[in-house]
Amino acid sequence: MQKLLLFVDRLSTWVGWAFSWLIVALTLLISWEVFSRYALDHPHPWAFDIMIMMYGTMFMMAGAYTLAKNGHVRGDVLYGFFRPRTQATVDLLLYLLFFIPGVFALAWAGYTYAAESWAINEHSNITSEGPAVYPFKTIIPIAGAILFLQGIVEIIRCVVCIKQGSWPSREQDVEEVDVDKLKEMVHVKDEDIAGLDNLVTPHGSTK
Repeated sequence: MQKLLLFVDRLSTWVGWAFSWLIVALTLLISWEVFSRYALDHPHPWAFDIMIMMYGTMFMMAGAYTLAKNGHVRGDVLYGFFRPRTQATVDLLLYLLFFIPGVFALAWAGYTYAAESWAINEHSNITSEGPAVYPFKTIIPIAGAILFLQGIVEIIRCVVCIKQGSWPSREQDVEEVDVDKLKEMVHVKDEDIAGLDNLVTPHGSTK
């Protein structure tokens, strides 16, 4: 079971990494469009639509990745003080009451929007000669399906935690800096840091 959970974590992570490269493409496109518009006096009417689609695609496809890393915003003023079993119970209820219905509706509605868009060969009407919209709308059900799959994994984790009393491990990625581990790596003690602080006056000049 744990191998299966970590496999889905890795899948969500891979999808997030792959689509994160869109930020590089988006940056290059914006830079080129600004140069083309103001230096060459040759703007492209389709550029704005493409920028929106690229950003929207990146945002949607990062949902499962963020959930796999437990990185979504949570009001943890009280949650952080709960025991793991209580945390898992709260999470399980919220997943069942809100997450599953919401994400299922997103995937289902997205499939309908995408199918209709393909059927009519939909193009953007914001600008003249607007780009095709149907590839972008196809991302909606795909992102919803991957997010739904990751949500099932998180529900299983909640059940496991309720039974065992501790959270099962998850795929690791970029984490916040552990200051204590960093001190051990560079062989720095709190006394050394305090000594450096004493060398600096409140105005920033050395004694």
